[in-house]
Amino acid sequence: MQGKKVIIIGAGIAGIATSIRLAVMGYDVEVFEKNDVAGGKMYLIEKGGFTFDAGPSLFTQPINIEELFAFANEPIHEYFQYSKVDIACKYHFENGKRINAFTRPADFASEMNEKTGEPVHNIIRYLKNAERVYEKVGSIFLNFSLHRFSTWFHPRVLVALKTIKLSYLFNTLDTFNRKRFVTPEAVQIFNRFATYNGSNPYKAPGMLSLIPHLEQNEGTFYPIGGMISIPDALTKLAKHKGVKFNLGKGVDKIILEGSSVKGVLSEGEFNQADIVVSNVDAYYTYKNLIEDKRAAEKVLRHERSSSALIFYWGMNKTFPDLHLHNIFFSEEYDAEFKHLFELKRFYVDPTIYINITSKMESGHAPGGKENWFVMVNAPATEVDDWGSQIEQVRASIVKKLNRMLGVELDDFIETEEVLTPSGIQLRTDSFQGSLYGTSSNSIWSAFLRHANFSSHIRGLYFAGGSVHPGGGIPLCLKGAKIVAELIGKTDVGQG
Repeated sequence: MQGKKVIIIGAGIAGIATSIRLAVMGYDVEVFEKNDVAGGKMYLIEKGGFTFDAGPSLFTQPINIEELFAFANEPIHEYFQYSKVDIACKYHFENGKRINAFTRPADFASEMNEKTGEPVHNIIRYLKNAERVYEKVGSIFLNFSLHRFSTWFHPRVLVALKTIKLSYLFNTLDTFNRKRFVTPEAVQIFNRFATYNGSNPYKAPGMLSLIPHLEQNEGTFYPIGGMISIPDALTKLAKHKGVKFNLGKGVDKIILEGSSVKGVLSEGEFNQADIVVSNVDAYYTYKNLIEDKRAAEKVLRHERSSSALIFYWGMNKTFPDLHLHNIFFSEEYDAEFKHLFELKRFYVDPTIYINITSKMESGHAPGGKENWFVMVNAPATEVDDWGSQIEQVRASIVKKLNRMLGVELDDFIETEEVLTPSGIQLRTDSFQGSLYGTSSNSIWSAFLRHANFSSHIRGLYFAGGSVHPGGGIPLCLKGAKIVAELIGKTDVGQG
């Protein structure tokens, strides 16, 4: 059944990775992307001699990219290189404590003990448990479709189910962490991993305690050239494997005949396809590309993940005390998340994340200067005018950083660009600017996340952050593999 025509809508990481796998499997693959460059949320901003990665800034699990190149039988070093980072993140607390989250568990545990008094064995035990749960549970639920009966007969599923304790399901992540740590700093640090998928640690289940394994046990890495080097490398590989890219050319509609896909309509032109893979938000796909209002509303029954407000600041000063990844915590973390998910507005004292790639590559900023990617969590909501809110949040950020760093930031901000949730929606069609589609604020979230295939439209598949297994680079790459395998198995079964 190979040689079939596949059209992929959207050149995000999952879309590009899916195109590579299907091309290697013998399919005729064509990608349509409304933006002028591939990469989805990952693109580049250049201004005044400063270079910024506009989207995702954390790189973990390079094994997913290595596996993709191995599948394509291509040498990864000719396309992509990366290095390990010794400090996953530098945490800053309002009480003056500064903590380096070393990517060696023993060193991180010692640092936590020295700076906060948290017993070493608490950190070591927590990270070992995170590794165990990830290996026995995460490796199953993140690498296979949860919406196929065959998954549940996998021999490792029983092992996974036995590993899941009630505390993982019926305790919130915050409750889970408070039972395992004695210092508020440790609780807050491990609560923040809920934001990996845009969730609320005061609602999300304790199962999310496996997430730190990726960053603290497996390690944190830096892609040479910045995050943009990831979509650039994958796009180059896809083209080498025969994938055709139509950049600056979006899809207006998915064409159906009965309950089967027949192709897509782009700029008034029909493009035939046996299979269509949507790498855009599932809600947008149903609402705008299929015009299935009922299916679209079904997607929205589940709470959206958080979004982001990002400032790109070219700083005419260097800050030796800062690292590649830095977090300045809110003093009232629970109040911040209540504002984000319940009140749907920004908190006056937001947690601030700062990414500075010029710490790794001097060419990303002029000499003696730094490129700051400054992000705060934002509510996923439709707002017509973000103007006044942007100014208020900016003022809160500057005030907080001035106090915690002992500087006057406005004296050093040389250039500025801003990305709002509505800007994210405009570029990526992510409804309300939601970064990860649905949140994981329920024990059923993993099962309620949209499947990688349509149950009622033959030949329609889904990849990307809004569907299983979720958002972020590692999960999008895993999702691409799931989609390609589902398509391959379906064709074999039909043959």
